[in-house]
Amino acid sequence: MKVLVVGGGGREHAIVMKLSESPLVTELYCAPGNGGIAKYATCCPVKATDLEGILALAKQLAADWVFVAPDDPLVMGLADLLRENGFRVFGPSKAAAIIEGSKAFSKNLMKKYGIPTAKYEIFDDPEKAIAYIKEQDTYPTVIKADGLALGKGVIIAQSEDEAIAAVRSIMEDKIFGESGSKLVVEEFLTGPEVSVLAFTDGETVVPMISSMDHKRALDGDRGKNTGGMGTVSPNPYYTKSIAEQCMREIFLPTMHAMNGENRTFRGCLYFGLMLTADGPKVIEYNCRFGDPETQVVLPMLKTDLLEIMEAVEEQRLADISVHWKSGACACVILASGGYPEKYETGKPISGLNEKGQVEGAAVYHAGTKLDGDTFLTAGGRVLGVTASGENLRAALDAAYKAASQISFAEMHYRKDIGKRALAAK
Repeated sequence: MKVLVVGGGGREHAIVMKLSESPLVTELYCAPGNGGIAKYATCCPVKATDLEGILALAKQLAADWVFVAPDDPLVMGLADLLRENGFRVFGPSKAAAIIEGSKAFSKNLMKKYGIPTAKYEIFDDPEKAIAYIKEQDTYPTVIKADGLALGKGVIIAQSEDEAIAAVRSIMEDKIFGESGSKLVVEEFLTGPEVSVLAFTDGETVVPMISSMDHKRALDGDRGKNTGGMGTVSPNPYYTKSIAEQCMREIFLPTMHAMNGENRTFRGCLYFGLMLTADGPKVIEYNCRFGDPETQVVLPMLKTDLLEIMEAVEEQRLADISVHWKSGACACVILASGGYPEKYETGKPISGLNEKGQVEGAAVYHAGTKLDGDTFLTAGGRVLGVTASGENLRAALDAAYKAASQISFAEMHYRKDIGKRALAAK
């Protein structure tokens, strides 16, 4: 089968490499792809958000499958457009993707269906939001832009002044664009965070192996929020009993809630959870594979990904078994100097082989391009250096050993990925 993967980051590279293992896949394409993906799939220069362009490309390639990986095109309705034109698609409809596209929608959904989450209020007027924050007078407090913001649309304010500044920067200065026309003010939850991706066809939920993301730019969870500086799986805080509780109280109720709203979700549903003293609560939903969680989840998948895609699209997920490897997986993100703020691109990368890899690890390219035979930096998050091991310590050691062999000007990465997870052992 010919498969077209939409997107061009580390998550898409992980998806492409996993699909390349399937005996059912004969040709792989990626739009727009990147320098690393180009070594495993034919890259086509069409932006993921160019819906008509992606449709035209799928027709030109006579693709058997289209895997829509990023949030933007899903929220814009790319999966619907492709299905209307006869293509088999992995990814939810526009109606279902709103679970990530609007935080106000997802919070109201949880309230309506009794799914545990943080206490919140929604505002479209900055003065009313500020008045509410002053009235609550509890810090830290969480302020979220309603729409998509590249995983960065959340500000945790430590004081009244910080909270007011956050509201004004989101709603008036539009630091996240139109995503900040509406915002959610939410109580600050404490406890270990867990990411759980799940396959669902609207009738069955099959959770994947759990993971732990590291959002802050600097060691010790300091610095600004990023799209993610590294991940480990499985998450040691996510025990069997907590997993069973999440299935009962969160995963199945969310699937049924979306069905109840006539927004049946087929694809990968991401649950961002906080394990609080009052039990697990939902921090956020995503309508797709997380980035960089995918980079530590898919390497652990034993079952053919294309077979799972077929089962999801045909609503027969209950009929197949999804199997996982034992051990652990770790991913360390190598980022451009200055990320997540200003950074330069076009820096030559040394230490990679001709496939853009390092022995002993899988190197997922997030922001690279090829200049002849040389890989250059082309984004904030450049590479995700990922390794598996019999346990988390072994996986981390292998990932950091591989990372130490790679270099580019002003490269930075966190040296403490997995530290919290190791402490839980």
